[in-house]
Amino acid sequence: MSTASASTQTCPYLILREPSVVREVLHRPDDFSPANALIAVTPLSGQSLRVLQRARFALPPVLASNDTASHTGIRKVVAGFFTPATVGAIEPRIREIARDAAATAVGLLEADGRVDLVQAVAAYPPAVVMLELLGLPVRDLPELKAWSLDSLELFWGWPDAERQLELAGSAAAFYGWLRELVREAAGSPGRNLFKSLAEHGLSTPEICSLGYFLLIAGQETTTQLISTALFRLAEGSAGFAWDNAASGSAARDLIRHVLATESSVPTWRRIAAWDTVLDGQRIPAGAEILLELTGNHESPDQASTAQGLGPTAYGLAFGSGIHRCLGAKLAELEAAVVVQETAAALQGVRLADPEPEWLRLLSFQAPRMVTIERALPTLTHI
Repeated sequence: MSTASASTQTCPYLILREPSVVREVLHRPDDFSPANALIAVTPLSGQSLRVLQRARFALPPVLASNDTASHTGIRKVVAGFFTPATVGAIEPRIREIARDAAATAVGLLEADGRVDLVQAVAAYPPAVVMLELLGLPVRDLPELKAWSLDSLELFWGWPDAERQLELAGSAAAFYGWLRELVREAAGSPGRNLFKSLAEHGLSTPEICSLGYFLLIAGQETTTQLISTALFRLAEGSAGFAWDNAASGSAARDLIRHVLATESSVPTWRRIAAWDTVLDGQRIPAGAEILLELTGNHESPDQASTAQGLGPTAYGLAFGSGIHRCLGAKLAELEAAVVVQETAAALQGVRLADPEPEWLRLLSFQAPRMVTIERALPTLTHI
């Protein structure tokens, strides 16, 4: 357990790293509330708030930050779109989308000599899959991707006043788009998430609140997971060879390695609901807690159920307990398929930029670009 004073500007959190302690916090939601999970890390300025207010932007607690009795019923509705059978049935569609993206990457590589795999193969497949899975129209993907990154920075970054105002404008535009989508979905034929939530009794602001972060988390974090996996694969630092990743089992093992060591969501927040005790230490009411979900496990081949780490070393990458990520299996499947299809389509390549810029936010991380090029042929001296 690592602590930081609440008065410390650089880190106002009680930081918890030990997996067993992190798991205990996640399994004690009454003591450690998720109420602060979606609160902006950098307090929003008056100007930024006015921009959001004009857009009728509101985020009542519905799912990830909901610590009330309504959470169970809402989660059940959402979980109905992520059942094991549903995820299994969509695998052929994921592979089709991944192969199309990989073919596009091959064309760009041949035409330009280089290709950024983040944009070519990682960015759009998760967004397409998420919208299709939820029964929502697949449209405005470039805007959705830009809005998602901006919202992550607004809520989990440290933007200055000028940048925050820009991000607030982006969030307001996203929210307006989302509100229209909720209205449209309510009258659409067939089954979709927003209609199901309305039938469950949620108001439009509540559906928008849930949809706002679900449409971000449901695809952008998977994009980031794929991006990191492809970067480490091309870099050669993860212990997996590029050619070997064309195998489904190797691609899956690589994704699980990244989930255990540097997942796209390495931390998450909780707040002490009242005075309590954790790991023999007193935790005061209101203490802000930062849970390190990945990077502190044993390696996958050493994972030990007996030590409380679960059956895999990446067991906390998607959280645990009643707020565990509902899309965990989907994200793992998507990432493995995209990596496999990319490695199979792009042979004889190497990393062109070994030091790309990274997205580094409180709870999100990934390389912003993964640029590859054709590897030079090895010269044989006679």
